[in-house]
Amino acid sequence: MKSHTEYLTFNVPQRMDFINITSQVQAAVEKSGIREGLCLVNAMHITASVFINDDEPGLHQDYKRWLEKLAPFDPSPQTYQHNRTGEDNGDAHHKRQIMGREVVVAVTKGRLDFGPWEQIFYGEFDGRRPKRVLIKIIGE
Repeated sequence: MKSHTEYLTFNVPQRMDFINITSQVQAAVEKSGIREGLCLVNAMHITASVFINDDEPGLHQDYKRWLEKLAPFDPSPQTYQHNRTGEDNGDAHHKRQIMGREVVVAVTKGRLDFGPWEQIFYGEFDGRRPKRVLIKIIGE
């Protein structure tokens, strides 16, 4: 069995945004030479996410609005006890928990093996600084 590791780095200027990273992940699969296996894509920060869904702008706006209702941004320590540590990102931790940490996609014949409309996204919930995403591909 072979393995291949790559890292992507993002510095999103907005506090919350979604970036389609499917092409970068597919490029890593191709570079790996692995034809059959699994590809793990993992947000390596506790205020960021990796998830799979449709690349449809209305859906992304719906996610942002929904997440803001569930965990509204409030830098004060009244809403989130986490903000009593001097941080202002208690909401970002909750948003990441909802959207998830990682995805695993099958690799078949050297390609990411998706269902219809599926794409991989990096979700940022506390932007304005560099954050990494791990791509780990294993197989033959």
